[in-house]
Amino acid sequence: MKRRGALGLAAAILLLAGGCALSRLERSLDPESRDFLSKVRYLITRNERVAFLHLPADERPAFIEDFWRKRDPNPETPENEFKLEYFKRIETANHLFTDGGEPGWLQDRGRMYILLGPPSERLTYPRGITFYGKPTESWYYGFFELDFIDDKWTGDYRLDPYSAEQIGNIMRAQLEWKPHVDKEAPATGSLECEFSAESRGGGKALARILIPYRTIWMKADTAGKQFRTTITVVLEAVPLESAKGDEKKAWEFRKDYPLSFTKDELDKLLSETYAIEAEAVLKPGSYALNLALENAIDGGKIHRKATVVIAD
Repeated sequence: MKRRGALGLAAAILLLAGGCALSRLERSLDPESRDFLSKVRYLITRNERVAFLHLPADERPAFIEDFWRKRDPNPETPENEFKLEYFKRIETANHLFTDGGEPGWLQDRGRMYILLGPPSERLTYPRGITFYGKPTESWYYGFFELDFIDDKWTGDYRLDPYSAEQIGNIMRAQLEWKPHVDKEAPATGSLECEFSAESRGGGKALARILIPYRTIWMKADTAGKQFRTTITVVLEAVPLESAKGDEKKAWEFRKDYPLSFTKDELDKLLSETYAIEAEAVLKPGSYALNLALENAIDGGKIHRKATVVIAD
């Protein structure tokens, strides 16, 4: 395993192409559709977003209606309580968080207020907690604490990375507010990665996984000094001719990667990526490489696919 600071060229091109295509579709939306997509950014799943962007204009109103219907906690009542509460929180966030360079609902504090609701206690330290500190806010949801820090003294409070591990715990405790969406895959959490594969000759293929450290949620020990998690990697190679039918695996790989860092070590790694490599020995042919990645702490899961050709 190695730490790498840059993406592989092939992976970067694929990422850029996919992102540009969705961005072009979003720019082509009518104002009402664009406003809907912006307002539900904290709720919409990736599958829903892709589906919405590819819909003809005359089918989008029905999608929007169905989007909220699936989230209605009590369909028997004339009002959708969840929808009303969601937009009420956006309005409140804009009222509460007027400093900073963005509307309140788009700031970190606004995002957390919308997703988690008002904290049970909110402590503000305009001049920092310590003499040399920076403006800080501490929010409490029961026993869980979120800290927001204004690093540049501009009113732009950012969520402290070490508070992120608490978000999953708080949201799991508040599932009654955020309804489950039927027929949708569960949210992937914060985990991200880039996945690529290349032929190395001699019947070998190298699979490479790059995970930004900033997207890996870790759990602190009781002393708050060591942060840990385990990343589980599952890889399989399937001949392309059978990838859409009766999949016959030509190669499988599974391994757990424990991670453990001090707070100081994590501070230095947040801008870097964690690299995992696995080598497959395959017969000549074209293969689809399927990746399943999971973070043990928050249950975040993602799937990626790459192709590789093994020459004769």
